[in-house]
Amino acid sequence: MQSYHSLSAEVYQLDKPIGSSFGDVEYYAARLQGVQGRILEPAVGTGRILIPLLQQGFAVQGFDPSAAMLDICQQNLKTSGFESSVVFNGQLENFHAQQPYQAIIIPTGSFLLLDQDDKAVLALQNCYQALEVGGRLIFDVFFQHQFKQGESKVKTYKTPQNELISLTMTSSEIDYVEQVTTTHHRYDKWNIAGECIESELEVFKLKWFGLAELKRLLQQVGFSEISMSSDYQYLAAPHNHSEIISIEACKR
Repeated sequence: MQSYHSLSAEVYQLDKPIGSSFGDVEYYAARLQGVQGRILEPAVGTGRILIPLLQQGFAVQGFDPSAAMLDICQQNLKTSGFESSVVFNGQLENFHAQQPYQAIIIPTGSFLLLDQDDKAVLALQNCYQALEVGGRLIFDVFFQHQFKQGESKVKTYKTPQNELISLTMTSSEIDYVEQVTTTHHRYDKWNIAGECIESELEVFKLKWFGLAELKRLLQQVGFSEISMSSDYQYLAAPHNHSEIISIEACKR
């Protein structure tokens, strides 16, 4: 799974601060109602989903492969009055739980960062093994509606120190055979004097899956009772223009 570096993690925190929601925080909180046991959020990022769930009384832990993301997440946890030890470094492809979880959640399309078939299968197998019997996996995927090969976009963010970070995103390649898009990101940080003080390059790959394909993979791993919902409306049928599709599967 892709690991974010310092500037990309900083931009994520600026763009999606704790307390912001796209309907996902409310959706996951609703779907987790009744879960009394431990919950795991792989690819926890800055804690945008984890912290509101902790505030609602859920017993959530998380991990992330990015040290930069974890640093910000731990700061956010401390600011919100929680122990930073609830998050740790880890990758979904090689994660093995010491104790079972009652639910595992992967919001915001982070599952698509598993950019190879074998990584995705390993991740699903690890989730299955980490769940207790009756436990649920809930995760989001999305289609590549917005990808236009060769297109570049620039976004600018202001930091609390009045510095600026510019992000240039260039849609570089779409591989229909492997079902992977590649976008090149360039981050530049500018101080108040207009000098560039830090730069960062990132190759950002996302793999998309057909819904029937995902259902087969989940069934092969052992999951059952598989349901899909569109745009954070539970059991609303997915369609070609769905912005996000949430998939829920159970270990029986």
